[in-house]
Amino acid sequence: MTAWHEVEQAEPEFARRVRALFDARRHKTIATLRADGAPRISGIEAVFENGELVFGSMPNARKGADLRRDPRFALHSATVDPVEGSEAQWPGEAKISGRAVAAGSTAGGPDGDRFHADIAEVVHTHLDDKATMLVVEWWTPEHGLRRTERG
Repeated sequence: MTAWHEVEQAEPEFARRVRALFDARRHKTIATLRADGAPRISGIEAVFENGELVFGSMPNARKGADLRRDPRFALHSATVDPVEGSEAQWPGEAKISGRAVAAGSTAGGPDGDRFHADIAEVVHTHLDDKATMLVVEWWTPEHGLRRTERG
């Protein structure tokens, strides 16, 4: 299992940027797989806690049922539009994908599902310093940090 603290240890500056994007807003979006294999997009709250990426699902929520059946997920940070004339200042967007590992019930509320992320990939998409190229940086446990630019 690859926990968030392993991303932080391997690539601290990259992890700091990704975490800042996830911490900037309370609500994120998660993609799960329905029983028929179709994708499902849901709103979710996720936090970094003791070196782990943790998220939950309310009782009887479909995303929790999806994750219990097929633990694959993709989590997307909240997004903001670049400001016209200041595009190079756009912080970009972040994504984390992997497998949800059941971690018991949610704390402090009605019983629901709590999950820790077994991270397969972390992505930060942003613009270069001149705002002329799209930069995609991604980290995997197998290959570390990679980068590509698209103009």
